[in-house]
Amino acid sequence: MGLTGAKYGCGEGTCGACTVLVDGVAKRACLIRVKDVAGRAVTTIEGLEREGKLHPVQEAFVSEEAFQCGYCTPGMILGAVALLAKNPKPSEQAIRQNLDAHICRCGTYPRIVAAVELAARGGKR
Repeated sequence: MGLTGAKYGCGEGTCGACTVLVDGVAKRACLIRVKDVAGRAVTTIEGLEREGKLHPVQEAFVSEEAFQCGYCTPGMILGAVALLAKNPKPSEQAIRQNLDAHICRCGTYPRIVAAVELAARGGKR
């Protein structure tokens, strides 16, 4: 299918690298059987851009340089998109709690939180 965004990480649903959106809800792809998502909307990182424009959360991650190796980035972004859909103005604590189950081995957590805050503000610093 040519989709390379969702990454295989732990295979146990604990690292978040494989996160996708199923009907807008963040789910770990490594724990989902294909038959369980038949007929449902599954969005990977590749599905966020529209008409050649990055999603606002993607733009915020770029602006804040919220990644180093990028392995966890698709899962982090999709987790943030799901959070902002439920809670458009989350507190820093809510962002940290929501993304707590996503592991970034490079340790860019402060920049990731800053990127989600920036996206929640509509990209305005």
